[in-house]
This record gives sequence, structure tokens and C-alpha cells, in this order.
Amino acid sequence: MLAAPLLLLLLVSCHPSSGAPNQSSKEVPISTNGQPFPWDLMRLPRSVSPLHYDLTIHPNLTSLTFTGVVRIQLEVHEHTRTVILHAKQMEVSNVIILAPEGVRPLQVLEYPRFHQIALVSDSWLIKGRKYEVQMEFAANLSDSYHGFYKSSYRTSSGEIRLMASTQFEATFARGAFPCFDEPAFKANFTIQIIREPRHIAISNMPKLKTVDLPGGLLEDYFDTTVKMSTYLVAYIVSDFVSVSRTTQHGVKISIYAVPDKIDQTTFALDAAVKLLDFYDDYFDIPYPLPKQGHLMLFLADLAAIPDFQSGAMENWGLTTYRETGLLFDPKRSSASDKMGIAKVIAHELAHQWFGNLVTMEWWNDLWLNEGFAKFMEYISLDITYPELQVDDFFLGKCFEAMEVDSLSSSHPVSTPVENPTQIQEMFDDVSYDKGACILNMLRDFLTPEAFEIGIIRYLKRYSYQNTVNSHLWESLTDICNSGVLDEGGKKHKEFCSKRNLQSGASKWFSGDELDVRAIMDTWTLQEGFPLVTVEVRGREVRLSQERYLKTDDPSLTEGFLWQIPLTYITSASNTVHRFLLKTRTDVLYLPEEVDWVKFNVDMCGYYMVHYAGDGWNSIIKLLHHNHTALSSNDRASLIHNIFQLVSVGKVRLDTALELSLYLSKETEVMPVTQGFGELVPLYKLMEKRDMAALENQMKGFIVDLFRDLIDRQEWTDSGSVSQRVLRSYLLTFACVRNYSPCVTKAQQLFKKWKDSDGSLSLPVDVTTAVFMVGVRTPEGWDFMFEKYHQSLQMSFRSRLKSAMAFSPLQDKLQWMMEQSLHGQVMKTQDLPDVVVVIARNPHGYKLAWDFLRSNWHTMIKKFDLGSNTISYLVNGVTNQYSTREMLSEVKSFFGSLTEETGSEMRCIQQAYETIEDNIRWTDSNLPLLQNWLNKHMAQFDRQWAEPLK
Repeated sequence: MLAAPLLLLLLVSCHPSSGAPNQSSKEVPISTNGQPFPWDLMRLPRSVSPLHYDLTIHPNLTSLTFTGVVRIQLEVHEHTRTVILHAKQMEVSNVIILAPEGVRPLQVLEYPRFHQIALVSDSWLIKGRKYEVQMEFAANLSDSYHGFYKSSYRTSSGEIRLMASTQFEATFARGAFPCFDEPAFKANFTIQIIREPRHIAISNMPKLKTVDLPGGLLEDYFDTTVKMSTYLVAYIVSDFVSVSRTTQHGVKISIYAVPDKIDQTTFALDAAVKLLDFYDDYFDIPYPLPKQGHLMLFLADLAAIPDFQSGAMENWGLTTYRETGLLFDPKRSSASDKMGIAKVIAHELAHQWFGNLVTMEWWNDLWLNEGFAKFMEYISLDITYPELQVDDFFLGKCFEAMEVDSLSSSHPVSTPVENPTQIQEMFDDVSYDKGACILNMLRDFLTPEAFEIGIIRYLKRYSYQNTVNSHLWESLTDICNSGVLDEGGKKHKEFCSKRNLQSGASKWFSGDELDVRAIMDTWTLQEGFPLVTVEVRGREVRLSQERYLKTDDPSLTEGFLWQIPLTYITSASNTVHRFLLKTRTDVLYLPEEVDWVKFNVDMCGYYMVHYAGDGWNSIIKLLHHNHTALSSNDRASLIHNIFQLVSVGKVRLDTALELSLYLSKETEVMPVTQGFGELVPLYKLMEKRDMAALENQMKGFIVDLFRDLIDRQEWTDSGSVSQRVLRSYLLTFACVRNYSPCVTKAQQLFKKWKDSDGSLSLPVDVTTAVFMVGVRTPEGWDFMFEKYHQSLQMSFRSRLKSAMAFSPLQDKLQWMMEQSLHGQVMKTQDLPDVVVVIARNPHGYKLAWDFLRSNWHTMIKKFDLGSNTISYLVNGVTNQYSTREMLSEVKSFFGSLTEETGSEMRCIQQAYETIEDNIRWTDSNLPLLQNWLNKHMAQFDRQWAEPLK
């Protein structure tokens, strides 16, 4: 054992990058044994890096524990006597170092606060040499959803079976084995798993052999992985079965699921094969990645995990999913289910290149992984599954991002993070959806061809490496420079050899007229997004930009400037015109005077537009007389922008409501759903303010606005995907709002379904509407719960669960939340959805708030501080409050928390800001809304005989 004075000596030289003693007055970290810990930063030192892990894992599904041995080959970059790495909540023992001069033991010091251990040598590890350290470890299988955790499922005969699975992103590999758990520490992994014969084991790589062990156990040996980060390691021990197919490029794809559900994997298998072939061709980099000069056997496995917190995970070669994200039953799954499954598979397979092959240097640039994968969902499915019409839904992602990005608590796409909670918070709408939207804007600006060439260049240049923002911008700049043409493939060279480039795009490839980094730094290094004000005076168009921010403090909008790729069309020309706005104000000139101008064509840009002067009146006139003169995306963006401008006082509410009247003629999914998205929250605010008369008047207005479209819906599964999604949305809304024809039809179908004991096959697209009516009685609710408990079909169970959570029966709502928390009758992974649906239920929002407070400590332990799940719960429960009393109550609860229990989380500040914005909105607009409704409701033909509930 090393004496304390020697450890203190090591401590003062523990920052190898500085080359000098640490003169900081920071408190010296103390190990669990009372000795000083020789490192005082949360990030690991760079004096040593791993090259290869040889990992053996033995889970015990009876005792719910696991043991293991790991041997790590290290490369030493600076002389050191300590190796600092991660280990969390595990016993580490028998640590040795294998050095050229022989094998010797190492002392282990633990510092749980940073999840770090120090392996202390009594002699120097020499710069430039390679060493191996070996250690044994043991821990409990986690009962959360991360690390190496236990999962269970119920068979069709009612038997409960156990399994173990991994989820390591972002900082949870350290809970499964000692490792350098940061994305830049890439290494190769050779994995062995010990199991019982009744189970199988799968991991990132193909199994090479199985060896019999004493005691009737088996040990599976897996091939060595490519060089990758720890968060991408994965292994599962279960009784899963699989189905397989081979892609055109020769990759064997297998889908794993519990035996009773394997027949629901056909669509996922087809989608995975088609998408992997697409990415192989699009990225011009084959998925069976080259290894040491030869092509190794490479598999792409997809596994449906019964207990899974997030939607899916991109582990290299073994992507994991929620069952709802992978399993599809043509008889019971809806059009939106199919689209959702295709999108999540497209997302995870895109990660095999963006994230796995090329990985961000640190979590501050998570968007390089997630923004690209989200963006590629739409690019890939638009080509491989055009019938899904995914382009109709991309806009919604940008609106969702803007909702978060319009608050002062937002963050830049690339933002500094250090501790695990901050890292978890990066997995939000800004990293995913804003990231995708600014990439879409850049693609539109550069042209799709140039953008594709640039990202292929990025992937090839940085394969198996880690990157930062600037690497991407450099790859997208000057793409036809002769010095980099060799990096590209055939498509690249053909594109750059063309002499007849389109006049509107040619200047972007000359290299001296477009600074991609300068443009995109304004979108990634500062939070928020711009509001562009357009004022037309004759042929002159005056432009100005400012930050769009929901605040009563104007100073918070100062100091922001973007380089904005503006696009616009006019009444005189459908040609898309382009203009790069680099300054706070500017002027452009039209060739002639026009009746109207529409900026941000199809909302390809991540910005809002305010039409000053008579601009909005011209737009409203156009929509009322010839709305199809604009695309459906343009119409949806106008609806979104004008109502958001009401929130910041740029437009009067009655002006926005006048625009919304055109929706009585609308038939396309995005404008219709966006209309609902802006109008429904208005009465949801009133539901929680005891304003029944105004609330019912607003509900009546919305139903009457869309009544013709609702009446035209057939109670079938016919039509395109967008038509089917719209049908489900409209009928569900109409039934929830007690629109009599809808309720009557739903009651009839529910009775037939119940009388058949659930055997009647209802049209899938109308089941949510039918179930929403059926759960209004105790008998109906109990029958639906019985079917929920019996069913093995995931999307069907999901619709039953959502309907049950919207019941007016408060005792049932409380019971659902309690059972979801306990996890026996209902899965705990579903608790967040249950609580948030109940929070949006006018009969349940108080129950949801009380439940969140009462069970806060249990939930942050189960779902993890900073996680997207916790953020979803906090905002989902509180975002419709609009009184000062509720703001005080919310602040009182969250203000009582400590940092360890979540007080510093961004989502809490977002909740405060959202409620404050709701208060400002209601204070400013409720009288105006009342007057406008009184004036306009008389124009509708149908008078409501009874209040809507």
C-alpha cells in the first residue's frame, strides 16, 4: 500500500496537460478510504488511453447480480503512476498490471462523486509504452433503465420471465464494467458472455464460438468490434428468438424479440433491409466496415426490449428499441404506428455512420449525432418509403424545437456540459429537432447535391475519429476544390465536372463567396432563433431581424445576430428567390410591385416571419380567397407564426383568429393539425382557470371551424398515410369534444366491440376515438383494461392505455398512475405517458400534479436526473397552468429541491417560464378572445344546445 505522502506527491502533478503542479486552491478530493484521490476534474486525464478491452461478463438472473473480468490494453502518452478511469456502484478487486518487467498489483482508490477510480502503481508508466491492466468486478443488475439492467415480460400463458440488457448512453457503461467512459476514448472490444443454456447472448459482433463451462454454464465468444466509444457497447442475455434476411450488400439483418411477439417483426425486418441498403449507397461507405485490410462478417441486429426508457439506441451492430418502436401488426397497428417504426429504425441505422463511425468529441456537440440522425430519418424515408409521406410531418419537428428555443432557458445547439446530469439534458428538442431543422435549412441553401457531397466527405475524412462543429463546416465548404476531389466518389466527381450549374446555386461552389462556418456558427453557438420582420413598400422590401423570445424583459433579446438564408415567393412569381441576411437590417428590391410576399418558403429556414404594415392583411386575404396558391407547409407555417407572434405582442389575437377562419376550407394534414395545435391550447388554459363558459365557447368554435372536414371522414382505414393520420386526429378530437355525430358512431362501434368480447376487428384509424368514448363508464373502462392486460400487441395496448388515462373516472386515473409506478400490472416505462395524458385530462390534471410531487424522488431514481423523460414529466404536467397561484405552488415545490434531487435542471426553469408566458398571454388576451368569439360565433350555422365538455 502506498503511503499518504506519496499520494499527495502524485496529487500535485495530476494534470498532465499542464506539465506543472496544480496550484489551485480547490478542495482536495478524498477517496472512500480517506486517502487523497489523485485527480480533481470530472473529465478524465489524457495521460493514458485505452486501445482494447477484453471483457467477460456473467449475469445471474436468479440473484440479479453480475460479475466480470476486464483486461484493458493501454497506451501511455505522458509519464504517470496513476490510471484514472470510470466505475460506478461496483466492487472492483484483484487489480493487476501486466508490464514488460512483469505482473504486479495496483492499489485502487475510489471517488464516487465523479464515478472515478484510480489505479495507483508503485513505479512509473513510461510514455510511449503499452501496458495492460486487469481487474475483476461485481455489481447488482440495475433496476433503472440504464447500465446493465434487469427486464421482464409476461408470456401468453402468464409466466414472468427475466432477462438482462444494456443501455450505456450517455454515461452508464461505467455502471457495467470499469472503463474510460467518454466518447473520445475509442477502442476495440472483445466480449465473452457466460450464460445458462436456457438463454441466448447477443452483442455488437457475431458470435464466434460457444464453450461448455463447469456447472452446466456456457460461454459465448464474440468477434472483436471496430474502434468505438464505450457508450455503443451492448449485450443482452435473454430467451429471445429471431428472424433474419440479407441485404443487397450482403449484411445479415436479424430482428430479436420475445417468442410470443416474433410474428410482429416482419415490417421492421423489411424496413431495416431497405434502409441499410439505402444508407450504404447514399453515404458511399459500406456498412460491413473494413477491418485490418479484410472484410469481416458484419451483422446488423435489432432487438425489441420489454423494458426500455428511451425510444431506441444505436449500439453499433446491435440497435435496441422499445417494443412499440419495432413491433407492427398489420391488423392492429395504425398508419402512424407504421410511420413511427420506420422513422425510429431509419434514425438508429443512420447513427451507424453519424455517431458510430464518426463521433462527436464531447457531449457538447451531441447534435452532430442526433441532429443528423433525426434529419436522415426524413431524407431516407422520403426515398425508401414515399407512401409514408414523411415530408408532411417534418415541419412539426421545427415547431416543437421552437417551442423550447423561444425561452430564455434554452441553450445553443453546441453548449458546454460537464457532469452527467448536464449531459443527459442535452438529449432534448434542441439537439434533435433544431439540429435537424438547421441541417435542412443548410441543405436547401447549398442544394441537396452539394450537401450530400459535403457530408460524404465529412464521413470519409473522419471515419473512426471524433469531431467538433468546425470539422463539419469545413467538409461542406469549397466542395469542388481539386485538392479534395479524391475524397469523393463517383457522384462527387460527376457533380463537380458539370459546367451547367444552376445560376442560383453556382456561386456556392466557388469557394470564395460562401463561408459555411461563419453562417452556421450563428445557428449553433448561440441559443434561440431569429424573427425576421418584413415590410413591403412598393418594390422595396425592408428587412430586420431580432431574437424571438417569450419574455417581458426586452434586454434579453439584445446582442443576437444570425446569418439567415432567406427565401421568398410573391404573387407575381412562384420562383424561389434567395437572399442571405447578414446584418440587423437590410433592403431588397422586387422587379415589380406585388399583392403579397411569402418569406421562408415551405419553412425550410429555422426562423419566424412577421409581416409588418399591411402584410398580414394581404396574407389573410389570400388564404380566404385562394389558400392553395401557397403550399400546405407555407400555410402551416403562417398559422404557426401568427399565433406565436401574438405571444410576444407583435400581432393582435383577433388578427390571428381572422386568419384561422380560412381553416374551414383546409384539408391537408399539416395546416389542419397546426390549426388545432394553436387553437386547442387556448381552451386548455381555461380548463385550469374555472372559466367554463368561455372554455365551452372556444371548444364550440373549433368544432364548428372543422365540422365540414370532420363530417367528411369515413370510419375506415382507407386513403394515404397522411389522410389516415388526419382522420384519426379529427375523429378523436370530435369525440373528446362531444360532437354528437361522432359520439353516437363511436358508442355504436364500442358496443359492438364489447359485445364481441373484443374479437370484432375495428378500423385501426378510428379505435382511439371509439376507446375515448368507451372509457367514460366504469364498465367500459374495466373492459378495456381487461383487453389491455390480455393483449400482446404493443400499439393496440398503447391506444388502450392513452384512452384509459383520459377517462373522467378519477379513481381509475389515480389507480393507473400507482400501478404504473409499481410496474407489476402496467409497465413503469409507461408511467411518464400515463401521467402526462392524465395531466392533460380536465378531470385529472390536479391528480397528476399531486402524484408528481409525491413520487418525485422515486421517479428521478428510476428515470435519472436530467433525462428527457424527467423533462417530459415536468413540462407535461405543468405547461398548461396560467395562474399566479399555480406558479407559486410549482415554484414552492421545485424550489424545495436540492441539487442532488434536481433543483438545477433546465426543465424546471422551462416550466417557470412557460407558466409565466401563459399568465402574460391570458392577462393580455382573454377579454379580446371573449369579444371576438361573441362576435363571430353568430356567423356559424349551428348553435350548441348544450355545453361541450
